[in-house]
Amino acid sequence: MLPRLSDVPQTSAVVLDFLQALDSQNFGGDIAKTYSERLSMATDNSVYQLLPEAILYPKDTNDVTLIAKLANLPKFNTLSFTPRGGGTGTNGQALNKNIIVDLSRYMNKILHFDENAKKVTVQAGIVKDELNAFLKPYGLFFSPELSTSNRATIGGMINTDASGQGSLRYGKTSDHTLGLKVVLINGEELETKAIKCENFEQNLSEFSPTCKHLHLEIFNRCKQKREQILKDLPQLNRFLTGYDLKNVFNDDESEFNLTRIITGSEGTLAFVAEATLNLLPIPNFRTLINVKYRSFDAALRNAPFMVSANALSVETVDSKVLNLAKSDIVWHSVRELLSEEKEPILGLNIVEFAGDNDSVINAKVSELCQKLDTKILQNEDGIIGYQVCKDLASILKIYAMRKKAVGLLGKTKGDTKPLAFVEDTCVPPENLADYIAEFRKLLDGYGVSYGMFGHVDAGVLHVRPALNLYDKEQVKLFRQISDSMAELTAKYGGLLWGEHGKGIRSCYAEKFFTPELWSELRYVKFLFDPTNRLNPGKICTPQDSADELYDILSSMRADSDRLIPEQTRAQYKGALECNGNGLCFNFDADSAMCPSMKVMRSRLHSPKGRAGIVREWLTLLSKNGVNPESLDFRTATPSLSDLAQKFTNTIGKWQGKYDFSHEVKDAMDTCLACKACASQCPIKIDVASFRSKFFYFYHSRYLREPKDYVVANLESVAPFLAKKPEFFNAITNMKFIQTLAEKTIGMTALPSLSEPNLKDELGQNYEKMLDELETLSKDELKDMIFIVQDPFTSYYDAKVVADFVRLCAGMGFKPVLLPFKPNGKAQHIKGFLRQFARTAKNAADMLSRIAKLEVPLVGVDPAIVLCYRDEYAEILGENLGKFHVLTAHEWLKTSVKSENFISVKNGLNFKNSAKWHLFPHCTEQTEMPNSPKEWQEIFTAFNQELSVESVGCCGMAGVFGHEVKNQKISKEIYDSSWGAKLKLRDVSRCLVTGYSCRSQVARFEGVKPKHPVQALASLF
Repeated sequence: MLPRLSDVPQTSAVVLDFLQALDSQNFGGDIAKTYSERLSMATDNSVYQLLPEAILYPKDTNDVTLIAKLANLPKFNTLSFTPRGGGTGTNGQALNKNIIVDLSRYMNKILHFDENAKKVTVQAGIVKDELNAFLKPYGLFFSPELSTSNRATIGGMINTDASGQGSLRYGKTSDHTLGLKVVLINGEELETKAIKCENFEQNLSEFSPTCKHLHLEIFNRCKQKREQILKDLPQLNRFLTGYDLKNVFNDDESEFNLTRIITGSEGTLAFVAEATLNLLPIPNFRTLINVKYRSFDAALRNAPFMVSANALSVETVDSKVLNLAKSDIVWHSVRELLSEEKEPILGLNIVEFAGDNDSVINAKVSELCQKLDTKILQNEDGIIGYQVCKDLASILKIYAMRKKAVGLLGKTKGDTKPLAFVEDTCVPPENLADYIAEFRKLLDGYGVSYGMFGHVDAGVLHVRPALNLYDKEQVKLFRQISDSMAELTAKYGGLLWGEHGKGIRSCYAEKFFTPELWSELRYVKFLFDPTNRLNPGKICTPQDSADELYDILSSMRADSDRLIPEQTRAQYKGALECNGNGLCFNFDADSAMCPSMKVMRSRLHSPKGRAGIVREWLTLLSKNGVNPESLDFRTATPSLSDLAQKFTNTIGKWQGKYDFSHEVKDAMDTCLACKACASQCPIKIDVASFRSKFFYFYHSRYLREPKDYVVANLESVAPFLAKKPEFFNAITNMKFIQTLAEKTIGMTALPSLSEPNLKDELGQNYEKMLDELETLSKDELKDMIFIVQDPFTSYYDAKVVADFVRLCAGMGFKPVLLPFKPNGKAQHIKGFLRQFARTAKNAADMLSRIAKLEVPLVGVDPAIVLCYRDEYAEILGENLGKFHVLTAHEWLKTSVKSENFISVKNGLNFKNSAKWHLFPHCTEQTEMPNSPKEWQEIFTAFNQELSVESVGCCGMAGVFGHEVKNQKISKEIYDSSWGAKLKLRDVSRCLVTGYSCRSQVARFEGVKPKHPVQALASLF
């Protein structure tokens, strides 16, 4: 039995006092101090892990002001704070061992929008894609374009002065930030804006003495040292100083704007609360040319030629990234746009032209294409071909693949992973090819592999050397490479951080500045934060301060993970391999990725958060001497004597005895096990997998709730209940029974058995025993289809199965229902892994036996069918057997081309009825990304029009929506996507593939939608 985990780092007494005082002063936001919540803010997309003391989630600017003012009381003047947005940094910018102030949970509103002036004022926590979704109907957008745009907050972009694709035209975030509302460490609010330089001091009359002093000091010093600043700072498109001394003045030096000092400051000067941004028109016309090369070096060296074509942007991707993309779900969308007919693509330049004049763009595209044709004909520059994309959908697909490259680089087998630590170096574009050649020589000399992609138009390249930080010798190599790259980049007139900010790499900052300019940066820090209380250890320290910056080998995630035995890391690799890229922080309601994260707006309740706390759970177990064998359910040996101990432990839990495992359990309970993370995450972090293992071991120590046993055994009792559905439904529908179920087992909205049941629905014997089927000849088996029953459709939605039988028969096939065998998915979800292994083995044996007849095996519910492929493969391994169950659409997409159907179709006239609308199951659309399109093709074969609705999770997810404690989350998830889309449709024309999804719709809309096979069956 696993031990109780109570020895965890505690929040200091002074911080606890501060949190209590904050709460007593009517702080409107949330205060988080549990170990699991602190862990969720201890990592970003870097190699570092710094555990904060607490996290504050302010509701508005007043809350931020309250934090700062309270912190200025003498008893709290030792406390420090770090502002945080999306937490997408690759260098630990928002990590620290202090109090984190996260502005993303609540401060994410659009405050004012002026369409005519093309300006918008927003709170710092709004995500870039959310803002642009609001602006799109007005033909406007906020640039620049980031690879993390679906989770990067505006405040985070401002603090890192983020840039990205198209920066030659769109510049950096600071180029579009007109003014800021910030809160200083003394609690004062400061609103920055452009101020006329003429009569400058008189123009500051509206400011407080502190804010006036800040303006005057920086104005005078930057004016005095203007010539030196312009001469000594590297002339780079992506030059990030931390505090932008150069651009505090506009081009003609008629205006001064303190905004420029704060953008790029990484939270070291003030809390950014609000921002006023200028907006750009969305280009009416866009064209992409994907230029393919036989080597990455050829793509790099050809990049200046592309830049000279006066394009919006030139992006480069190497063969390693492309090969990773080919193994990912994203490749399905770009395969036709990046064809490899002659040679494999080993380098790619993505060249975009955009603007409002189509003829001008077409002329530029034609000119470049003609030049490319000549080069291909003359076999020059290593170009093997190119493809042009003019439609927006194709362009977005290419960029989606390019964006995912950041995460894809982390998808490698083994402990050696490409790491972000020298991955956004910037040099003048004309030096890039030679710089990269020397860069590659340096890395090759260290014997490390790496992947590359980047913005060659701006001289920025993303390079991630692969290291194994579990190996302490490779940690030393981490420093050696960092030191060497700082020297090399300075040699080529570049910068170590051309896009992703300094963070913990600030320790190299002094190398890139003259002593005089470095002193100026420290003076700016002193003016804003004299006692070094805002994100200390980053950018620089205050003038005359003895404090130090973080070392490049500061606390790393691997320092903790290294304590976990290698065998355990292999068993829980889904949790260990999360690299923190944050793609699961996706607030798009119509995206399937992590529905709980969307509605709870908590990083803890995300795949990244759950992976992090499971890693810590494993670390704590290792510290307590738990060996790897004890964490493998196949070798763990629970005994009857454990039962008494479980009672004792559970009583202790009720009495409030601390165990970190309870915090892990709480985070796992909000996971819907929808498995979107298993395909949508670039690293394929399958939370459902390690969640079930955690549940298994958690309940080896603590008693289960009764509902777990009800859920786990539902499949076994369903066939018995379905024999008398009227009787059992009458009992289930009694109000006092429903109340009893809610109060005693925590289940609500219990499903009704199908009336009539499947046997009565079909009216004849379609079900056959295996022995009978095995005696049939090949001729008798010809045109048969074996329908694999699942408990949900067969017993609770029988008409779907019956209609599928009728559809198969109508298409000229001979459908046969196989004997029902429990699938066990619910057992897996609840962590009954031993029972699930037995259930899976029984079902796999039957399916392997029947598969020998070489008749298609087809299941109606996609979640159950996919369980045979995923959970069965994981649990049974080599004992899986040989069988393959098709989903209904997989069978139909080939069957509509069969002679059987063609002959039937020729004799019937399928009338083109009103349009159908498909609402796909979330697991189906993420694990089988082509399924919506294939459903459309199937309907076209029946002369029917089918549109596909873009929806996320419905909020039911098997039994999740039936549990009383999940009702609020389930309803919010449903309303955010499904509910909103269904309000626009006639539910009778809406088709839903998942049983749980149909149940959820019926629950909230009062109408149960059809499965697509039912719509097709109705045509006969």
